[in-house]
Amino acid sequence: MACVLPHEVQRFPDVGEENSVIIWKRSALLGCFMKFRRITALLVLLLLPSLIAFAGDSQQTPKISKQTRLELAHLFNAELVYVRTAFPMGKEGLRVKDGVVTPSGSELQQKLVMWGPACKPGDAARISDVVFKDNFIHIEINGGPIKKQKWYQRVSVGGADGSSVPLAPSDSNANARGSFVDLYFDNYVPEMTGQDLKQLLRPVLDFEAKSREEAYLETVPPKVKDAIQNHKVLVGMNREMVTYSKGRPPKKLREHDGEMEYEEWIYGEPPQDVEFVRFVGDDVVRLETMKVDGQKIVKTEKEIEMEPGPKVAKKDDVRPATAPTLHRPGENPDSAPKDNDTVRVPVIVPPGGQPDPTNPTPGAPPPNFLPAPLR
Repeated sequence: MACVLPHEVQRFPDVGEENSVIIWKRSALLGCFMKFRRITALLVLLLLPSLIAFAGDSQQTPKISKQTRLELAHLFNAELVYVRTAFPMGKEGLRVKDGVVTPSGSELQQKLVMWGPACKPGDAARISDVVFKDNFIHIEINGGPIKKQKWYQRVSVGGADGSSVPLAPSDSNANARGSFVDLYFDNYVPEMTGQDLKQLLRPVLDFEAKSREEAYLETVPPKVKDAIQNHKVLVGMNREMVTYSKGRPPKKLREHDGEMEYEEWIYGEPPQDVEFVRFVGDDVVRLETMKVDGQKIVKTEKEIEMEPGPKVAKKDDVRPATAPTLHRPGENPDSAPKDNDTVRVPVIVPPGGQPDPTNPTPGAPPPNFLPAPLR
């Protein structure tokens, strides 16, 4: 870059002609250098975002390779895991992205009531399929949401008359009992190891638990976990928590308190402490403990808050088009008379035009009418 020098030279009489020219040259060179620095800084600022973006792209994890897909599918297929959250049955499973599970809370409870649970927290499950898509991994447990057939169930044996009989008949009306989870990524499935995939699936599946109890304890609040480990019951627990804490009750009683129906689980027998755990619905509402010395301790105040599940009625099954009916062909079922509709009976008037006084209901037989064989 050329630096244009001024035509007029400032004179400094005190320093002489030669020294003034030297001072002028130094000032001009200093000005050119400052100008060059400003232009360089401006270019760096303009190119900085591009440099950062290029560096970020170069540091991104590459896409997962075909070899890694095969290795992960082989590693996770038929793997026994423990469930950390409830899975609903049906074609709407769970979705995990950035550690967040959806659906959750009341939405998940509604699906569980609607379709039923495929598995609950603490249950053991078997991974039955692993499928890699563009930006997510589809993982099925306990057979998945769609009923599949084994290869030998498709084999049939032909007879002499040309008919064929399946080698291993299967019930085509049997419903699938499994579910699935989809693990989503931003743009594509990145390269990862088996341990990385286990950590990404930890919000819903536990690969490290050694027992059902250990897996279940990781899904409850710390206060409930401490109570279960010490075999105590808290007001507000549900039936599953009490079972993990105290085991199955030796005795159960069903009683009524006014219009409210409740169930009591009884633990212990004299001369030991006896605990009466009262349930209304699925929650503990009262805990009564009878000590050996005759002391009676009653707790009714809620000690833990659990998220209630909505009570949703199951949807009616869709009526197939070929279902049997009592309607005539071509008759619209919606136009058929309902139970509370008034059905009009045609009135039969005798030839004289006047109703019979002995039969106040026209068209009906007289009160003392008897069929011919009974007269």
